[in-house]
Order: sequence, then structure tokens, then C-alpha cells
Amino acid sequence: MAGNVCRSKVRLEGKTVLITGANTGIGKETALDMAHRGARVILACRDMTRARIAADEIRQKSGNGNVVVKKLDLASLQSVRDLAKDIQESEERLDILINNAGIMMCPKWQTKDGFEMQFGVNHLGHFLFTNCLLDLLKKSAPSRIVIVSSLAHEKGQIHFDDINLDKDYSPVKSYRQSKLANVLFGRELATRLQGTGVTVYSLHPGVIRTELGRHFFPNLALWKRIIAIPLAMLIKTPWEGAQTTIYCAVDESLANDSGLYYRQVHLHQIYDIHLNLLLICLSSLMTSAGIKLSIPLMDFGKLYSKEAMFE
Repeated sequence: MAGNVCRSKVRLEGKTVLITGANTGIGKETALDMAHRGARVILACRDMTRARIAADEIRQKSGNGNVVVKKLDLASLQSVRDLAKDIQESEERLDILINNAGIMMCPKWQTKDGFEMQFGVNHLGHFLFTNCLLDLLKKSAPSRIVIVSSLAHEKGQIHFDDINLDKDYSPVKSYRQSKLANVLFGRELATRLQGTGVTVYSLHPGVIRTELGRHFFPNLALWKRIIAIPLAMLIKTPWEGAQTTIYCAVDESLANDSGLYYRQVHLHQIYDIHLNLLLICLSSLMTSAGIKLSIPLMDFGKLYSKEAMFE
């Protein structure tokens, strides 16, 4: 279950890496690896107290003092815009953006903007954040965008007629939708960024012992929890789970690849799904991201059926 390890020895002196949700789990391990490589590392986190503690630990373990903490609440589009503006104004470059933060199988909660929590945090927040930072990423090219998705996307469906799952919510259904949205966003973004020097990668990190499952395990039936306990010994550690993220962020062999999906530090076959543009249109409307498009908006469950222009 441990899978493979990123073998790249690439150094990142003079480079800037921003990682969302980097105060714990695979995000923290990824940040530690980037710091060891000499990068300036920005931890973009919701819980600033825990982020500062994580940053201190990373500085001590890596010997790299260039580790900073920034506030980011992906459940608030205003927080996303605020940090994006801060990064644009304060950072001269952004070489690697790692969209790592996420929430998994929580109850039916809403973001501050009224979106279903898993779709809002896992997809919409990162969608807006990434688009706001594209100019800086292009300026810093060659640069990379790494999107942490999940194997769960393979059973996912984008519910255009009920995107917030108000009619039929289940934690699993919502999580799968959000992770499919991650992969579709990565594919469409790669297409749009061709020729800019910015490449995009999405990945499944594996099943990992992290806090991400805090809403999942307690809600399992007792017999399932009993079975899961011994199986937990086979689950990856955060360090093992971070390897595919690190591979996509730094490995030299991927420099000319974009829009692909990875598992176990290897390229993995992805289903041929043609929902990229439709999802981008809907996400743009929901976040008012201002993406330049001029295409038939199609029918979002009969919500829209007109020509759309985003300027």
C-alpha cells in the first residue's frame, strides 16, 4: 500500500511554493519537502495557530527559515480573493501552486457564500484562487499547478441540476462530485494554459492516516469500524501519501506534460469525460471568477440556456 517514492533531487532555491492546507497531513509533509529543497514556502491555512506551529516545525526540521504563513479560508470566497490579492502584491513570483486543502464526507454544511461545503471548499475555493493567481504563475514560468484529487472521482458525477445537492445530499456523493470537479478543472486548465509555460497535474494521493477522515470514520457502522481497525495498518502515512504530490510538483520528467492524472508516483489512465467546459462555465458563474469565455452555456439543469460572455 505504501507505493512508490519521488526520487527527484531537484533543488528549489529562488523558487516560491504555495500549499493550501499545509498545517497537517500530506500538505505539511509536502511543505517540509519543499523547504528541504530550498524553496520559499507559503502555508495557506484556515487555522492560523496550527499553521504557525507547523511552520515553526518545518523551519526547525529543514533548516530553512523562509517559511511563511498566510490566512486562507476556502469556505469564503472573500478570504480567497483577499489572499490572492496579498500574494499578487507581496510576492515577486509563484513557481508551484499546490491545491491540497480539502474536506471529506462532512454533514450537509454550507460555505459562507451558501454553497455545499465539499464542492465549495474542494473545488470552488481552489478554482477561484487558482484563476486569481494565473498571471503571477505565467510571469514565473515554467511553473506548475498541482491539484490533489482522489480515486473517488472515478465514481463521481457533476449534478448540474442540483449542484449543491439540496434535493438528495449524501456525504459520499458530495465528496465524489467535488473530486471529479478537481480532475475536470485540471484538464480544462491545462488546455487553456498551453503555450504559457504553466503546466497542470491532478492526482490521487492514496488512502492516508490524516485528519481528512475525521467526519467519515465516526459515522461508520460499528461492524465496519471493527473491520477497518486492522486495515488501518495498511494505510499510508502522511509522508508516503505526499510522494505523488511532490512528484508532480518537482519531477523533471513531467516538465512537458500537462492535464494528466497520477497515482502511486505514476501516470494513471483517466476516463474520457467531456464535461470540462460545462463545469468551468458553472464554476465561473458561482464564483464570478471573470474567466474570458464566449461559448453556448448549455443547460445547467434548465437553470441557464443562453449565450454567455465572461469578460
